[in-house]
Amino acid sequence: MLTISQLAKAAGVTVRTVRHYHHFGLLPEPERDSSGYRRYSAQAAVDLIRIRTLADAGVPLARIDALLHAQPAEFASAIADIDAALQRKIDQLSAYRRRIAELAGGEELVLPPAVVAILDRMRRLGVSERRVRLERDSWILIQALDPDSMPGRIRDKNARFDDPETTRLYLACDQAVEWDPGDPRLDRLIDELDAWETRHERDSGRPGNLRLVFSRIFDEASPAWQRILSALAHRAEQRRTAGHGG
Repeated sequence: MLTISQLAKAAGVTVRTVRHYHHFGLLPEPERDSSGYRRYSAQAAVDLIRIRTLADAGVPLARIDALLHAQPAEFASAIADIDAALQRKIDQLSAYRRRIAELAGGEELVLPPAVVAILDRMRRLGVSERRVRLERDSWILIQALDPDSMPGRIRDKNARFDDPETTRLYLACDQAVEWDPGDPRLDRLIDELDAWETRHERDSGRPGNLRLVFSRIFDEASPAWQRILSALAHRAEQRRTAGHGG
């Protein structure tokens, strides 16, 4: 025979929990023996473990009482139903965990894998996270407003990053956004961007669209970029004037 402390220990609960189950009538409370102690049988330990297991599984106490008095077949059927409900809850929680994990990156929630791969490629190249976010936001808008253009834009973006010179200039432009407009490095970058535009115009027969290629970097509020754009526009106008004059 077991004391209440021994019973609680055998079932892995507290004495308070045993008394709680007594209060709700789930576990009969034995009479005290001649020494004044309540003594519990081995069956009481088995019943207490069943009660604790069902309660831990979320079964309401009122239903536990009915299950403890059910016939074996009825008990087995009820247990199967409880197990199925737990599995549904597990599946739901697993789905929540997957969604929570996706929130860490964010891009996967709204953008196709090919675009996410571009963003990851930019990070590996060393593009600032601010520029990556601008790129991401632009892709989200494109997907919402012009989804049919997505495949072509994805091909073009990957092709640009496949070109070492364009990639080098992209990284330089990313850094230059934060430069002081009087920084002497801007002069060299302007020369390089102008040469890039001129080369693309010559190769394609069309004006080199620097704004399109570097569109995710342009920051109209950046004094450095205002100087770059102004200088490039002035040089392009000079080339057009010289061309007409010829």
